[in-house]
Amino acid sequence: MKILVTGGAGFIGSAVVRLAITRGHAIVNLDALTYAACLDNVASVADHPDYHFEQADIRDRVALDAVFARHQPDAVMHLAAESHVDRSIDGPGTFIETNITGTYNMLEAARAYWETRSRPDTFRFHHISTDEVFGSLPNDLAQRFTENTPYDPRSPYSASKASSDHLVRAWHETYGLPVVLTNCSNNYGPFHFPEKLIPVIILNALAGKPLPIYGDGSNIRDWLYVEDHADALLRVLEVGAPGRSYAIGGENEHSNLELVQMLCAILDQKRPKADGSYAEQIQFVTDRPGHDARYAIDPTRIRAELGWRPSVTLAEGLEKTVQWYLDNEIWWRALQDRAGVGKRLGVSG
Repeated sequence: MKILVTGGAGFIGSAVVRLAITRGHAIVNLDALTYAACLDNVASVADHPDYHFEQADIRDRVALDAVFARHQPDAVMHLAAESHVDRSIDGPGTFIETNITGTYNMLEAARAYWETRSRPDTFRFHHISTDEVFGSLPNDLAQRFTENTPYDPRSPYSASKASSDHLVRAWHETYGLPVVLTNCSNNYGPFHFPEKLIPVIILNALAGKPLPIYGDGSNIRDWLYVEDHADALLRVLEVGAPGRSYAIGGENEHSNLELVQMLCAILDQKRPKADGSYAEQIQFVTDRPGHDARYAIDPTRIRAELGWRPSVTLAEGLEKTVQWYLDNEIWWRALQDRAGVGKRLGVSG
């Protein structure tokens, strides 16, 4: 299968690209190479004969049409998006343009291409989204997000992703475009851009800086190892039912404070300080505006219908992630000078 992957130089997109190539798919990686993208993420497959890179912006419809015509993909995996909640608080306009208008352009380019090929049933447009579109859960472990949870986005980021989800469903219902949708929990793992919580904690710890935790650290997230997520996404693309959505979770719920303490314990073992524990660097900071209390996904549908479940526990995944950052200092140091990295964002709310 030839797959057009948007955002394939980003964190999750590059994991999809690497895994898809190893499984025999041909990949066209379309990425605008904005601040969070890095072609080093796909260096391991860059010379593969079935890998092709196109630098293009999903806000540029003319460029998208040219890519479809040139490569004639069998499927689209649409991951390109602005994704950092704190950045969306400071600058929501970029999120509207990329996540909403960009998705509209992708849908229209895909539909035009699909129709020129006589609307094949085998074509797929896979839209990758987030559990944040469902809003915030109470700290009642019996409640989890499902595919039928009403949408209740609470940040500019999640609102823009919710909007894009609705567009994808509308293009399926109105035009018959064969789509599948997925909403995932928080990802972590290798190549995670150093503005998100886990890499921030690892890199600040190594640098002797404070380890910032919003509020009192009680906010709960369901953590999904990025390579497990890539596996799930390919499974949905290959055998998911058109028009169907699938919630993908790691079944690993922990508070932010618990997560940071786990990271500190791993670092204490792998790179011990001369004196004391990394946990002594923990510092509670002013909470994010509108900070959702808890996310958790019920993955019953994808497990029952597609036979998928995560293979990596949180303890295993965090150990692998910490080791990867210790082994790849050249990669993360090159990104630390990019705009906004290392600064507190999202305080203007």
